[in-house]
Amino acid sequence: MLLPDLPLRTDRLDLRLFTADDFAALHGYQSRSDVTRYLYFGPNDEAASREALARKRARVALREPGDVLNLAIVVRATGELVGDVLLIWTSAEHRQGELGYVLHPDHTGHGYATEAARELLRLGFDGLGLHRIVGRLDARNAASARVLTRLGMRHEAHLVQNEFVKGEWVDEAVYALLAQEWRAAGPPADRPEWGPVRRGGAGPSRCSRRRPRP
Repeated sequence: MLLPDLPLRTDRLDLRLFTADDFAALHGYQSRSDVTRYLYFGPNDEAASREALARKRARVALREPGDVLNLAIVVRATGELVGDVLLIWTSAEHRQGELGYVLHPDHTGHGYATEAARELLRLGFDGLGLHRIVGRLDARNAASARVLTRLGMRHEAHLVQNEFVKGEWVDEAVYALLAQEWRAAGPPADRPEWGPVRRGGAGPSRCSRRRPRP
């Protein structure tokens, strides 16, 4: 079980629980076709985004397998909510989890997705004691794949026409990282990923069949 002490603070970000006041910011990216292109939902209308916000507000801890921790990504310097990140506890027996994230396109290119996702990896490995964390995405989503690569995750599989999504068969890419690999890599303090990256460098990840609703 994991009841994290929130907010989580990284060099530039606060990762906190969603509140009722976050609707406008959340709808601002869930309603965009360029954000939801590779996701299972959207673009959302206001009603769908309000339902999504209610679900996110309920994801506050990892008490048992199947639970989701979903945190808002807030840039500390400006107070802006720029996206969200999540960790799914997928198996207690096999000590496995899954990572997901999405970022507003106006805030890509600064390494925010990598910084936020790295903190969720730390929480999963060091806080929950996971052995393995994966990221799953539409194989066309090159921007999201770059984030997972910067996190040190290994491209393990390319599943051809693995899912039928929004009227088409899509390939799925699977990336993974083990706890021992995470610890062997050491702290990220001297790594360059917090600097500018190629624009569009923080596309949305898409979770697996175990995925929660957005």
